[in-house]
Amino acid sequence: MPSARPASPPPPASPPPASPGARPAMTLAQPSAVLDEAHLGDIEGAFGRIRLDVEQSSDMKRRLVTFLAIVGPGLIVMVGDNDAGGVATYAQAGQDYGYSLLWVLLLLIPVLIVNQEMVVRLGAVTGVGHARLINERFGKFWGWFSVGDLFVLNFLTIVTEFIGVSLALAYFGVSPYIAVPIAAALLVGITLSGSFRRWERAMFAFIGASLLLIPLALLSHPYYGQVASHFVIPGIQGGISSKAVLLIIAIVGTTVAPWQLFFQQSNVIDKRITPRFIRYERADTVLGSLVVVVGAAAVLVVAVYAGRGTGLAGHFTDALGTARALGDHSRVLGAIFAIVLLDASILGASAVTLSTSYAFGDVFNLKHSLHRKFRDAKSFYASYAALVLVAASVVLIPHAPLGLITVGVQALAGVLLPSASVFLLLLCNDPEVLGPWVNPPWLNMLASVIVGVLVMLSGTLVATTLFTHINATATVIWLSAILTAGLTAAAIRLRIVRARLGPRVPPGAGMSRAERSNWRMPPLALLKPVDWSPGTKLSVLLLRAYLVVSVVLLVVAAVRLGSA
Repeated sequence: MPSARPASPPPPASPPPASPGARPAMTLAQPSAVLDEAHLGDIEGAFGRIRLDVEQSSDMKRRLVTFLAIVGPGLIVMVGDNDAGGVATYAQAGQDYGYSLLWVLLLLIPVLIVNQEMVVRLGAVTGVGHARLINERFGKFWGWFSVGDLFVLNFLTIVTEFIGVSLALAYFGVSPYIAVPIAAALLVGITLSGSFRRWERAMFAFIGASLLLIPLALLSHPYYGQVASHFVIPGIQGGISSKAVLLIIAIVGTTVAPWQLFFQQSNVIDKRITPRFIRYERADTVLGSLVVVVGAAAVLVVAVYAGRGTGLAGHFTDALGTARALGDHSRVLGAIFAIVLLDASILGASAVTLSTSYAFGDVFNLKHSLHRKFRDAKSFYASYAALVLVAASVVLIPHAPLGLITVGVQALAGVLLPSASVFLLLLCNDPEVLGPWVNPPWLNMLASVIVGVLVMLSGTLVATTLFTHINATATVIWLSAILTAGLTAAAIRLRIVRARLGPRVPPGAGMSRAERSNWRMPPLALLKPVDWSPGTKLSVLLLRAYLVVSVVLLVVAAVRLGSA
């Protein structure tokens, strides 16, 4: 049974001094588990600042001002997920299947909200990053496995972002040997500024540029009636096929990525968001999920227009091919699409790289905050710069297997997704970690179904990537049947156990709203070890076996493809 590894708790943070005339905010009743003291203090967002020594107001204007100061982590993580790989995937869906896969995007909204809302609570309540929590609560194996996989997956993802940069600027005739180094220098310069607010403002500038998708979609002469009907009526143009099923899985995989969990939790912590502001960060997350789906739908609509009336319909190549197809309709539209691809690549690279540096600082107990200057957090910023520069260099290597890297990213994301989702759910049900903020029963049921579906899609993606002769449609049907049977058996067993044990008193019962808003996880060294049930222990062992076998087979497949 894994146990918590002792960690040296930081000294309790003293509350900031109150300004004249301000009502003091309630102080914490216990020391916080926050690992970096730079994560404590006033909230400094792109659009405002919140002094923690001032009591919250119920006034509508003040609420709006507070939301504007809080907004950021949810919007950035969502829009950042519409990166180079996302743009290519949505463009392929539109060019090959018309509007018929829009319904998949609509179904992803609740998935995104449920997953990311859980990491919002983890970040605000614990003050500790996702990687560190897994390492402390579930043992070194899972900690290092999660972080190791994250580092590899994120590095390969950053490589694909620079592939997107090279494709976008190739539309304007710019050599990748010029485009990629400039993009890398821009990414490093934005982040090494030593100011959270400046970094967040830069991210909002890129988010603003991504809104070019809206006029681009409107200028693509969409058939509004068909767009509306395909959003709500499931279907696949040309019927169900293995290719279509794999594309649907790719849409889910590129929209619900493992790095999002690590990034938003750490970014919430770095922005100094506490339980008092969880409702605002939830609103930020919901807004981001809506924006990301609107952006994905816009790319799909634009790609339909790019291939309409040409031989390119049903024959997607890459995002540059879509830009050139649009350019045949209108040079301006092609240029706007290339700019959107460039913007998406840089924003995605920034978020993915930062999630890796956050995890690096969390696991090795280093200073890891954008509030710190370079001289005060050299390892944190150096890891960021190194990732960017090495990933950019890979794209510039002559005859580098960029296509193999792109496929590998998708497959490795499929391998990592089950463990990330399962541990997210376990952490959100750990009373030692979240106390009164643990998942309510209805959310556990919904999240269990979502995690089960993600595991099923992950298994299908991994199986079809490793064994190309497997029929994807049949694989999905069989795994769906197994998933349904497993969830039904788990629900029956849970009902029997609850009937035997009687009603359970939820953590924090009887706690006032003010006490709940100020509750934070105690230092990690003070937490009781995880006590797993036999069923949970067996499930985690099976998950470990699945991950080990999948990684070995993935490496074998990569070597085979590379040799070919």
